Amino acid sequence: METEASPLSYVSRKCCVDLSLRKRMEVDCSQGESTIPSFEEDCVELGDVKDMRLEAEAVVNDVLFAVAEMFVSQKLDNALDVAYINVETREGNRYCLELTEAGLRVVGYAFDQVDDSLSTQYHETVYSLLDSLSPGYREAFGNALLQRLERLKQNGQ
Repeated sequence: METEASPLSYVSRKCCVDLSLRKRMEVDCSQGESTIPSFEEDCVELGDVKDMRLEAEAVVNDVLFAVAEMFVSQKLDNALDVAYINVETREGNRYCLELTEAGLRVVGYAFDQVDDSLSTQYHETVYSLLDSLSPGYREAFGNALLQRLERLKQNGQ
C-alpha cells in the first residue's frame, strides 16, 4: 500500500534499555515484550521523533536476504529525522532511498545520490517499496516464506 504522508507502519525490532543516565543497550524483543523504558516511551521523551538511523539499520536487516546489496549511507547526512539507504536489487538496479516518518521513497538512481527534482511516492514499508521495484525481491521473499512454512510443517506446528 502506498501513501503520500502516513507514518511508518513498522517499528524496529530493537528496544532500548536504560542502564544508566548515559549508557543504553539495544536488545532484541518480541512484539509483546515490555522493557522499561521501551522504544516508544523513549520517543515520547524525544518529542515523538524516532531515530531514523536506527530504523534504517532495522530496515536493512529485515530485507538484506532478498536484495543484492543494501546498507545505510555513510556519505549522506543521516539524522534523527532522516536516513538514507543504498540498495541494489537482484536485477542490478541501484537506488538511494530516503527514510523519514512519512515512509520510504526513492531519491536517487545511484548509491549516495539525492536528486531533488525527483518526486517519487512514499511507501509505508520497505516491503512495499521493494515489491514495486524488483521482481527478484518478490521471488526471494516468496521463496523465504515458503521455506519457513515448510519448516513449520516439518516441525508439526
